[in-house]
Amino acid sequence: MAGYGLCHEFRSAAEGCGVVRILIVEDQQEMSALLADRLERSGYVADSVGSLGEAREALRGYEYPLVLLDRMLPDGDGLTILPEARAANPNIRVLLVTALRSINDRVNGLDAGADDYLSKPFDTDELLARIRAALRRPGGQPMPPATLGDLSFDFGRREALVRGEPFAISKREALLLESLMRSAGRAVKHETLMADIYGINENVQPDALKMSVSRLRQRLCESRAGVEIHTVRGVGYLLAGA
Repeated sequence: MAGYGLCHEFRSAAEGCGVVRILIVEDQQEMSALLADRLERSGYVADSVGSLGEAREALRGYEYPLVLLDRMLPDGDGLTILPEARAANPNIRVLLVTALRSINDRVNGLDAGADDYLSKPFDTDELLARIRAALRRPGGQPMPPATLGDLSFDFGRREALVRGEPFAISKREALLLESLMRSAGRAVKHETLMADIYGINENVQPDALKMSVSRLRQRLCESRAGVEIHTVRGVGYLLAGA
């Protein structure tokens, strides 16, 4: 799949070149950093939290397609969050990544609602293969493709095209475009865009969103996509036909 024109730099076998955001729930900082780095280098966006409370907050703020979930967390067993995660997002995939490795632990984890179970220590290539397999499984119905001007966006495949050709933009700009296209013709708040574009662990500069919007505006203009990003003062930004 050609999506976003990013195949040369970022590749996710599960979503072609689409941007897939994964939540890591792991309290061991070294392991969390290792997982986040490996995911980012494989083309995913990774958010990391270290407790059930932080995981609940993250799941309320973003509809993750997949969660890597440890069981032994400071405030309880990771399994306890599965029912509410499923209730909030029935199509979420949950991969347990834990040191609990007995047959009973695996059975209990899968029976509790996890999609897969990987015991520590593990090979990162196997982890990535399991992530790709989980994301390939059919889920709910995606939003129908959107077309605005000469720009089209397929939310199911996460593919952006201008007059049928791949739209070459950075991963950050791709997240911004997806968020704006979901609400094309309506203003999207600054806070919503920040949540969609930047990971919860990132140290974001005050002007980061403004700079990302400026770069995307330039790309849209250069490609003659027939759309413009308008500033809605005091609210956010709006994507509309030129």
